[in-house]
Amino acid sequence: MSEVTLLDGGMGQELLARTKAKPTPIWSAQVMIDHPEAVRGIHDDYFAAGADIATTNTYSVQHDRLVLNDADNRFAELHQLACKIACDARDANGHGQVAGSLGPIGWSYRPDLAPTAENAAELYAEIVRIQAGMVDLFIGETMSSVEQARGVLMGAGVAGKPVWLGLSVSDEDGTKLRSGENLADILPLLAEFKPAAVLINCSIPEAVSQAIPVLANNGIPVGAYANGFTHISPEFGRAATVDVLTARTDLDPDKYADFAMSWTQSGASIVGGCCEVGPAHIAEIRKRLDA
Repeated sequence: MSEVTLLDGGMGQELLARTKAKPTPIWSAQVMIDHPEAVRGIHDDYFAAGADIATTNTYSVQHDRLVLNDADNRFAELHQLACKIACDARDANGHGQVAGSLGPIGWSYRPDLAPTAENAAELYAEIVRIQAGMVDLFIGETMSSVEQARGVLMGAGVAGKPVWLGLSVSDEDGTKLRSGENLADILPLLAEFKPAAVLINCSIPEAVSQAIPVLANNGIPVGAYANGFTHISPEFGRAATVDVLTARTDLDPDKYADFAMSWTQSGASIVGGCCEVGPAHIAEIRKRLDA
């Protein structure tokens, strides 16, 4: 199945696991400040596992997060550093692409904390202009409402590079965004902005499986990369860090690859992993794709 593009897996949780760092509100950005070599090692491991794409460690490099740790003065520097690390890993691998990660503004899974689409677009455009000279494409990740999706699509388009839209759906009902809106409500936005791909990300695999048929056969390539959390805790927000989230114990590489292969049968042409999905999971998917 060489026509399927294989993304990498999660970065933030992998960094915490490898470095034993304490979670902070700026999450993977803080680990990159303290252990940039760990970021490079994870990119290298994903390429070695067979990934086609390295996603930059910029998900949490947002002004509103950096301010919490008095690190906003390093905003541009951290974006440039993350892109350079990913590009160096790609170059050492000899092939592949780099996707510039655009995480949600406000907080993950909390569209109620997000700015308006117009304000978000300005913030994303700033990031895109910093990254544009280094990355091959952009991926807006974990957008949990139509308004969030509109904001990232508006802002990411300024560089003239491909934009992938990643949507996060309810763990209880994969046909709904985390905002409560129907996933199908995103279809007019896809027709308006025509992203290069639309993906479901950072939701449990079972919900991802429900979501893919809603997006398939709409003229835009579909992808999927699930997380390995049991669920997203209701108290997760600006006052909480990822240590309030619990990893599943039943999602080994074989089981996760079963999900990934089922997504390709449902129409996904891009698969990979999100939080708690590591190099071993990606290697198993690659083995099955090649077989």
